[in-house]
Amino acid sequence: MSEMTKFGGDLIQAMSEALAHAQGKDVPGVKVHSVDVGAVDAKAIRKKLDLTQDEMAVVLGTSPSGYKKWEQGKRQPSGAARTLLRVMDQEPEAVLRALSSPDAAPENKEAAH
Repeated sequence: MSEMTKFGGDLIQAMSEALAHAQGKDVPGVKVHSVDVGAVDAKAIRKKLDLTQDEMAVVLGTSPSGYKKWEQGKRQPSGAARTLLRVMDQEPEAVLRALSSPDAAPENKEAAH
């Protein structure tokens, strides 16, 4: 088989395996790892930090309306927001110290240049 034909065959096989995996089928040799950080109680964490909903939204970098949906149980935070909420729950003082640091404010960084 020529080199290009072998490459094409390998590519077709790889794409077929990827499609099977995406469809939820078992693919030999593929291991799926997942980490479930569990549900977070945004309202309880916010109250622990003594922040308003608007302040909490700013800290998390989300809209106030989106944050309120988390508290109402209409949506669940995902990705970095969920991770930050978990850290805020476990180490609230550290998070508040980091966020209140003069170096953390973007406007201070711009003024320094």
